[in-house]
Amino acid sequence: MNKTKIAIIGLGYVGLPLARLFATKYSVIGFDINQKRIAELQSGKDSTLEVSDEDLKAVLQSTPQFAIGLYCSSNLEDIADCNYFIVTVPTPVDSTNRPILTPLYKSSDTVGKVLKKGDLVIYESTVYPGVTEDECVPVLEQVSGLKFNEDFFVGYSPERINPGDKEHTVEKILKVTSGSTPEIGKKVDALYASVIKAGTHLAPSIKVAEAAKVIENSQRDINIAFVNELAKIFNLMNIDTAAVLEAAGTKWNFLPFKPGLVGGHCIGVDPYYLAQKAQEFGYHPEIILAGRRMNDGMGKYVASEVIKLMALRDIKIKAAKILVLGITFKENCPDFRNTKAIDVVNNLKSYGTDLTIFDPWASKEEVKKELHLDMVSTLPDQKFDVVVLTVAHKEFIDLDFRGLLNEDGVLYDVKSILKEKADGRL
Repeated sequence: MNKTKIAIIGLGYVGLPLARLFATKYSVIGFDINQKRIAELQSGKDSTLEVSDEDLKAVLQSTPQFAIGLYCSSNLEDIADCNYFIVTVPTPVDSTNRPILTPLYKSSDTVGKVLKKGDLVIYESTVYPGVTEDECVPVLEQVSGLKFNEDFFVGYSPERINPGDKEHTVEKILKVTSGSTPEIGKKVDALYASVIKAGTHLAPSIKVAEAAKVIENSQRDINIAFVNELAKIFNLMNIDTAAVLEAAGTKWNFLPFKPGLVGGHCIGVDPYYLAQKAQEFGYHPEIILAGRRMNDGMGKYVASEVIKLMALRDIKIKAAKILVLGITFKENCPDFRNTKAIDVVNNLKSYGTDLTIFDPWASKEEVKKELHLDMVSTLPDQKFDVVVLTVAHKEFIDLDFRGLLNEDGVLYDVKSILKEKADGRL
């Protein structure tokens, strides 16, 4: 692999950590169409906080040379002499939860423009089985004029990045690999095995690897939906769900899932990819979609529980001052893609309340641009009728919540993590 030169297409939460890792052993060109992102990375800064400034600067190159290190660019010519192309673009869903493959089509078109004989294209984006070979390969063939599995080859190695997790980093997570031929599978596996300390698992086909990825998060989604339903049942029975789960967890084979808001770019999206493909084959996936319906409705449920508590305290709902702590999709991470905290916000707003949103991790400007929500930059020095903890950021854990509340104010703990007793929680 001495002549290996790798292009990473897409430098977000998945692409940048992977590019940084490969750049410790290979010549890597990180390609992204966002010029602002490229300028930021070339200056040694990562706004996603997935790669530290120190680690990023340690591999950065100032020019796209054939040398070990990372050069970030939005110039197509800079990836023209690469022989490995790894696509790490997002795969979201639309407003009706149908898969959006546009980023994959566009990135395949980009790679096709510089694809050469003998090159290998590896996809990491989460997809339903068949997308790599049935959707992406035709674009590569059409744009490049080359023939699949004769002139160029493809592989699939699903990403397993967990945003905000500094313990389970990319090199510490076992990697599933696959290739369009048995020989290419071994080649893809060897490439990843050279940098992934946790090891690799070579799947027998690309479709198997695609299916494995999409069920990983579908399984978590269904399990969380189950405990979300339990939370609704136990709340009606005035039983502490957290206490029930703690007691049940003493059995050796009880799975430790907790209720909550299920968002993000994986668990809240991947099940729809599998469901879409299943329906194309004439099968209606009842359990998968039931889990999605349950989890998609939790924001509305939390808001209704908050309003109920306010009514019981005789707090006037219209114009009530409510502080929402957290807008990202998970704790200690600036990523707010597909966040379900916004469902809590929008449902509370629908009652005519006066909402203030504070999140020390999210970009105030980006939240305004993408979610059309105004946030405050610092914790307000005032009293509120209600405080809703939606995200368990470390900055929130030891706050004096009662000091933020008016007398008889309501504290609702979505994450069930506060040391002091909340008035309501899942």
